[in-house]
Amino acid sequence: MKITAIFKIILKLNILGILVFLLSSCQSVIRFSGNSSSSSVKMSHSSNSKNDDNALPPGTVIKGYASYYGDEFDGRRTANGDIFSQRKFTAAHKSLPFGTKVKVTNLNNGLSVIVIINDRGPFVQGRVIDLSKAAAEKIDMLSSGVVPVEIVVIE
Repeated sequence: MKITAIFKIILKLNILGILVFLLSSCQSVIRFSGNSSSSSVKMSHSSNSKNDDNALPPGTVIKGYASYYGDEFDGRRTANGDIFSQRKFTAAHKSLPFGTKVKVTNLNNGLSVIVIINDRGPFVQGRVIDLSKAAAEKIDMLSSGVVPVEIVVIE
């Protein structure tokens, strides 16, 4: 009798531990401001010029929608280990190698900014890049939150 009761307690603790683990890994991340929009991605090249599988050659063009990091991410670590600063010209992209330099042009007004990829994202369907607040301000997208952009790989 006592062994059965002990096994039941151990089983309940294991189930509780698994539930806690699963729930803690289901956190949502919001890195943007503004409304969701669909995107189209157009790449002018398919070969790789870097030793990274996701590297794209200079001149590659990507079109889609950009958003920017919310204030709550300032001071947190990015995917490549940097400390995120809203004042630096950095960005998150889903697959471009860290350190890739890209020119981002706001297609609504023609303003451009050069940023370095140091994080992963955006994690919202239809977005192709998340910009730092400084970069978003430079291309005048703070009030709209999400804008259509053209991204050109520089190096």
